[in-house]
Amino acid sequence: MRAGFADPVLDAQRCFRAVLEAMARPGRVQRVAGLPEAPAPLGTAAAAVLLTLADADTPVWLDAGSEAEAWLRFHAGCPVVASAAESAFALACGTPPALRDLAQGTEEEPHRSATLILQVAALEEGEGWRLTGPGIEREHRLLAEGLPSGFPAQWAANRALFPRGVDVILCAGDRLAALPRTTALEIR
Repeated sequence: MRAGFADPVLDAQRCFRAVLEAMARPGRVQRVAGLPEAPAPLGTAAAAVLLTLADADTPVWLDAGSEAEAWLRFHAGCPVVASAAESAFALACGTPPALRDLAQGTEEEPHRSATLILQVAALEEGEGWRLTGPGIEREHRLLAEGLPSGFPAQWAANRALFPRGVDVILCAGDRLAALPRTTALEIR
């Protein structure tokens, strides 16, 4: 079994701060320190996010294979579910499930929606999508390489569901960026 966090408490706290900062400032890329030794194809930032956020009460769906499932069950103690629709966190190393197929929450309980952790090839600030919305003074630019071609249209439909909808955490290597459901995404 590959190692998880070297210092589980401090590394999880550092990763949690990075996720919070990413959610508060959509499109700003954060670096994650204290990365775990995750089995391939599970990337290090995505693995750190799961170890930080998943626990015995949060069902997780992932497409990273049986070794990654066993690693996650051992280190996070979370249940791994067969359907992305049943998950609180869905991790996609390959083709992600459609946002509409994930838990959307309800008008009364929007917090019951899923978070999609999506591994991408690269994350770069300053070019790419034009992001606007809460947490962004004017605009942020974010380039996420490796997303499915229909993602912008899915994102627009997801955003229209507010206060319901899915939040997305994009991960590439030791970097992450977030797209809360309130963020508008425009291709330029």
